[in-house]
Amino acid sequence: MKTDSELQRDVLDELAFEPMVDHAHIGVAAKGGVVTLTGHVPNYAQKMAAERAATRVKGVKAIAEEIEVRFASDPKTSDDEIAERILDVFRWDVTVPDDRLKVRVEHGWVTLSGDVEWNYQKKAAQAAAGRIGGVKGVSNGIEVRQAQPSPWDVRERIKAAIKRQSALDASDIDVSVTGHTVKLSGEVHGWNERRVAEQAAWSAPGVTRVEDEIVFA
Repeated sequence: MKTDSELQRDVLDELAFEPMVDHAHIGVAAKGGVVTLTGHVPNYAQKMAAERAATRVKGVKAIAEEIEVRFASDPKTSDDEIAERILDVFRWDVTVPDDRLKVRVEHGWVTLSGDVEWNYQKKAAQAAAGRIGGVKGVSNGIEVRQAQPSPWDVRERIKAAIKRQSALDASDIDVSVTGHTVKLSGEVHGWNERRVAEQAAWSAPGVTRVEDEIVFA
């Protein structure tokens, strides 16, 4: 007599073998000879073909049919479809290192995990996921991880980036670095200059927090 796991594997294999069935979105559970089919297919014919394929497997005593028919014109808002679309967007977005990220979707809520080298990559992944239809919210658990340069090196990189901006006088901005946190202070003449200083700070490797204490002259 087959175990539940053996029966489950045999049914999955039979679905994969059946040419009329796109089995990628079909799930199988087995318990005491009762097989439950879940997931979705693009038409009713595939739904019936999946049921027939499962019935052919030796050891199947009963079928619980829970497969949904989802037409191509239907909105792609199920959790698995949302996850697939997010992964597709990640693959096309050059600012997102998709090979280092994981996506979990539960009732339309997206949870991102993994690690990146730059804070802008973390933000880009969240923005890309949030644009997908059916997404109710995004929890961004991506970590920024990079070999941390010395505080002096980070400070010099930020000062150099500020100096390259013609709108700013680098001597008016003070930069201090503690761990992954950068603190900016000093004086600028407007919001745009303050924004330039912040962007320069975020561009430094390993920075996960920027404390902006810049004031207007």
